[in-house]
Amino acid sequence: MNNQKQQKPTLSGQRFKTRKRAPGGTLADDMMRTHVCVFAAQEDLGTMQAFAQVFNKLIRRYKYLEKGFEDEVKKLLLFLKDFLESERNKLAMLTGVLANGTLNAAILNSLYNENLVKEGVSAAFAVKLFKSWINEKDINAVAASLRKVSMDNRLMELFPANKQSVEHFTEYFTEAGLKELLEYVWNQQTIGARKELQKELQEQMSRGDPFKDIILYVKEEMKRNNIPEPVIIGIVWSSVMSTVVWNKKEKLVAEQAIKHLKQYSPLLAAFTTQGQSELTLLQKIQEYCYDNIHFMKAFQKIVVLFYKSEVLSEEPILKWYKDATCCKGEKCLP
Repeated sequence: MNNQKQQKPTLSGQRFKTRKRAPGGTLADDMMRTHVCVFAAQEDLGTMQAFAQVFNKLIRRYKYLEKGFEDEVKKLLLFLKDFLESERNKLAMLTGVLANGTLNAAILNSLYNENLVKEGVSAAFAVKLFKSWINEKDINAVAASLRKVSMDNRLMELFPANKQSVEHFTEYFTEAGLKELLEYVWNQQTIGARKELQKELQEQMSRGDPFKDIILYVKEEMKRNNIPEPVIIGIVWSSVMSTVVWNKKEKLVAEQAIKHLKQYSPLLAAFTTQGQSELTLLQKIQEYCYDNIHFMKAFQKIVVLFYKSEVLSEEPILKWYKDATCCKGEKCLP
């Protein structure tokens, strides 16, 4: 058996079957390759799309083939190391096209196999697959499928441990022409980081941690997760306003708000060093007062307080007043 010439598993237009592990760790073939074979075809997307059409038509006609086909593809993914690079590329493109509907995205969890990841096979296969998949569908559809199988926040795990860095991930996906997917991944990570930041920020405020410690923590998170200041000021504002049980009486809540915000002015001022950050804060105040009817008359007092406390400056206030076109919160305008 070991002296016989080994043949690669095939995906045929007529039938397909995978190699199985034989005793001693060698690979044994239990059928010969047919003349219609994915791995013997040209390495281009158009050819793989033609094969995909055949599989789609067969499975639509014979629904019982669907699960068996999916199981076979899973097996093929587990043995990717045994293929030539060109064969892996063809299978990646075909899988990407079929992930459009025929194959469940859950099969891609096979790519987290330790050996495939360690050898760099998983990452190389994944970028080829994603390119053909996005070509069939837009990034939103691909992202939704990845999210359903909890892969959207695990793409970095496709790389070996020593290459699981932001820099390497960014460079690899950029060179592969997957800028859209890269942006989606960073947006997802940023959303997760924002939620964690707000949760921790609220806990620090509840404990009464010194502002200097809170500011240091937030700035470190900003840098680590590449979160811009205008986004941060929105998080800080929401956290500050969530630490209080507000009075339900309109006259009393204005006094309570001014007293509370005066205390937190130094913290807010640390994250309004940019004009855009000040505009964002003004919009957040406006929206908050609109959504919480008892704060409607407190809006102008809050703006005056922040101006006197140097949280806000004159130019952004004038710009906001001049350009304010958002209908939400217009009633707050003087």
